[in-house]
Amino acid sequence: MFYYQVALLKSSLYILNYHSLDELSIGSVVIIPLRGSLKDGVVISIISRPKFDTLAIESNTNKYYNLKQLEVAKFISSYYFSSLGEAISLFIPYPNIPYIKNQSIITKKPILSHIQQQAYNQIITKDKSLLFGVTGAGKTEIFISLIAKMLGDGKSAIFLMPEISLTPQMEKRLRIYFGDSVAMWHSKITKKKKESILNGVTNGNIRIIAGARSALFVPLYDIGLIIVDEEHDDSYKSITRPRYNARDVSVLIANKIGAKVLLASATPSVSSYYKYPIVKLSQPYIKRPKDYHFISGDRLNSSIISTIDRYHKAGEQSLLFLPTRGNFKYLYCDSCGKTHQCPYCSVGMALHRKYRHLKCHYCNFTQAIIDSCSYCNHSPLKSNRMGTVEAIEIISEAVKDIEIEQFDKDSISTTKKLKDALKRFETKQSHLLLGTQMLSKGHDYAGISLAVIMGLDYILGLPDYRARERAVSLLFQIAGRSGRAKKAEVLVQTGDPEFFKAYLSDYEIFIRDELIFLEIAEYPPFVSLARILISHKNEIKASKTTLDIITKLKLHTEIEIVGHGKAPIERIADKFRFNILLKSKKRVPLLKALHSVDCKEIEIDMDAVEFL
Repeated sequence: MFYYQVALLKSSLYILNYHSLDELSIGSVVIIPLRGSLKDGVVISIISRPKFDTLAIESNTNKYYNLKQLEVAKFISSYYFSSLGEAISLFIPYPNIPYIKNQSIITKKPILSHIQQQAYNQIITKDKSLLFGVTGAGKTEIFISLIAKMLGDGKSAIFLMPEISLTPQMEKRLRIYFGDSVAMWHSKITKKKKESILNGVTNGNIRIIAGARSALFVPLYDIGLIIVDEEHDDSYKSITRPRYNARDVSVLIANKIGAKVLLASATPSVSSYYKYPIVKLSQPYIKRPKDYHFISGDRLNSSIISTIDRYHKAGEQSLLFLPTRGNFKYLYCDSCGKTHQCPYCSVGMALHRKYRHLKCHYCNFTQAIIDSCSYCNHSPLKSNRMGTVEAIEIISEAVKDIEIEQFDKDSISTTKKLKDALKRFETKQSHLLLGTQMLSKGHDYAGISLAVIMGLDYILGLPDYRARERAVSLLFQIAGRSGRAKKAEVLVQTGDPEFFKAYLSDYEIFIRDELIFLEIAEYPPFVSLARILISHKNEIKASKTTLDIITKLKLHTEIEIVGHGKAPIERIADKFRFNILLKSKKRVPLLKALHSVDCKEIEIDMDAVEFL
């Protein structure tokens, strides 16, 4: 009889003990009985016979997690405060069949400019590096050259992008050079397609996995390179347990398996700039002049509309950025100033004009549009921020024959819709790309001659220590979508033009200024930051739990309690929410303090990027 500790996959339960007549390897995926049903688990250690009776492992699945996967999962579990079963479940197990190892694959490579070749040569000499390249500098050609080298050396590669909105264009580029050796991996592909990709990996036909953060956990063999494109993007941070950051875990995995890791961005995060060796591409591949014009206001005004009209009449394509999603705007009363709020969450209800309803974007509660104030009965209510649908209506009425592509998560809900929208714009069937953050995600279209950026002041005013970084990064990213093939104009709506003008010549100037600010204010990367979230249907209990945790945390002298109290959004899904924010100059004492208070009633977010 053999006895094992087994972690239950996709479960927050603790490690359980089981026995088997068969000798099993650590990492084996097994079927185990639990509370009258069968569950998937993974063998994590061999143990002596316990002093209590154990249940028998039902069967072996002939799948396994290798020791490197288990090592990384244990780190994720400990560092990001999840169960081991939840952390292991991020990974896809290997099939217990022989791997058909292909020999080196020789592919064509892009022709690099002298500057690109210099950057490539620097990257090759480093285990980890940050490619800091302005938009249009030709980072993709360097990625492809690096991947081609790996395939020539008999290795595989992982290419990460922050969101699936980037995958169609990148897939097209990668297939030009690597054909069917490439597979795209993200949450929208079907189970059948995933199985086909995994079979291709096992038989050696697929050597490159590209996609969103889950692509990092596909069981590739002989990984030689991990690329994290747009590394500054918050989409790499998971908002559910385990709350890992795929960028940081990529560096960890590469270190564990002896692979190179390359982070890349035109606007790198301040923390990555501070931590990693920099390889810089300071000039675009083809340099085109850009004229920046700053205008005041916070609405879609006549200046913006007339500029769009002028470019449309000239046969040019434009882009307009709004910091809000779809019809994501609030109704407010201009008499008492209150917002129409969700009855279950302390947030304003978003107006969805297309469907004629109000919706809470936290608990999804929906109700018909209410035109009078629920506090003072004043009518009519007004909307305090413009959404994309309203902007489309206004521009369509003002600009004759313009075809507008709505580009946000409400309209681009499937891969097909994404591909169709991009194709229409690429073939100039549509003339204006109008949307939200999705516009900033690295799309490359030569025809955009005008970029209009609204709402930077809203982002600059967010209650977040990275608000300045987010606003300046967004300005550079959106502006970078224009002027790829010809001269471009960038229209920036802000009440603080002098702040942005100081950094237009070089994003690195901003990073250096921001590092001084962050060091003085003692924020990351100079300290480690963690957030504890407490939520409960009973507000008194939530408050008491918060105060109890504060009392325990005060025993740890090497950490600082930055603040605690009600969360900015005080209630979601009828639960009252409290935050505790902690920081420490040393990471180990912070982790020790957090583990001392960890319990089922709280959620711990290490290296938090969201504070609502």
